[in-house]
Amino acid sequence: MSAQVAGRDTRELAWFKSSYSAGNGGECVEVAARPDTVHVRDSKDTTVPVLTVQPQAWHAFVGFAAGHGAV
Repeated sequence: MSAQVAGRDTRELAWFKSSYSAGNGGECVEVAARPDTVHVRDSKDTTVPVLTVQPQAWHAFVGFAAGHGAV
C-alpha cells in the first residue's frame, strides 16, 4: 500500500523529521511543505494515510503549540 495525496505519490515529497525526534522510539512526525498544502505523517509508519492541511492552519497549529511549550 502506498499513501497518495490528491493522486500524487507521497514519496515525491521532501519529508523533514521533527528536530525533537531523538530516534529513541518516541512519537515522531515528519512534515512535507508545499506552497498550497502541508503534509504530516507518522515517521515510524509511513504507509498510513497522510494528514493534509492548508499552510495557514499549520502555521496556526505550530504557533499554538510553541506558545504552550509543546514544540
